[in-house]
Amino acid sequence: MTIEQILGLLTGIAFGFILQRARVLRYEKQIGAMFLQDMTILKFMLSSILVGMCGILLLQDMGIITLAHKSMNFGGVLIGGALFGIGWAIMGFCPGTSVGAIGEGRWHAIFGALGMIIGAGIYAEIYPFLKNTVLSWLDMGKVGVADVLGVSHWMIAIIFTFAVLFLFNWFEKKKL
Repeated sequence: MTIEQILGLLTGIAFGFILQRARVLRYEKQIGAMFLQDMTILKFMLSSILVGMCGILLLQDMGIITLAHKSMNFGGVLIGGALFGIGWAIMGFCPGTSVGAIGEGRWHAIFGALGMIIGAGIYAEIYPFLKNTVLSWLDMGKVGVADVLGVSHWMIAIIFTFAVLFLFNWFEKKKL
C-alpha cells in the first residue's frame, strides 16, 4: 500500500466519522433535505466546500499543488445531476452518506454502494459513445468561474463565503 493510499484511507475514515457526528447519515436528515425542510446536509456540504476551496486555493498560491480543470459541459452536468438526484431520492442516501451508513451497520445502504459501482462500470463502457454525444453538448472547455469572469480566484472565494454566511443566517432565522 502506498502512502497516498494510506492517507486516502485515513482521510476517508475521518470524513466518515465527521459525517456520522454531524448526523448527516440519518435517514430523516436525508428526507428533510430532499423536502427542503432540514438544511443540515446543505450546511455540512457548504461548510466542507468553503473550507476545501480556501485550502486548495492557498495550496495553489503557495505552489504546492497545481489545479487542472476538467472540461465544463452542460450535457454531462445535466444528465449526471439528474442521475445523482434520482439515485438519492430512491435510496435516501447520496454516495458519501450511503458508504457512511454501511459503516454504521445499516446494511440496506449497500444497495446504493453497489449501484454506484455498477453505474461506474456502465459509464466506463459507454464512455466512447458519451464522449461524442452528451459530453460534447455546450462544451465550454477547461475553465473555472474565475477564468470566465476574469477575476481573482480569491474574489470568488470571498463572494462565496459571504453568500454561505448569509444563507446560514437565513436558515437559522427560518429554523432550517
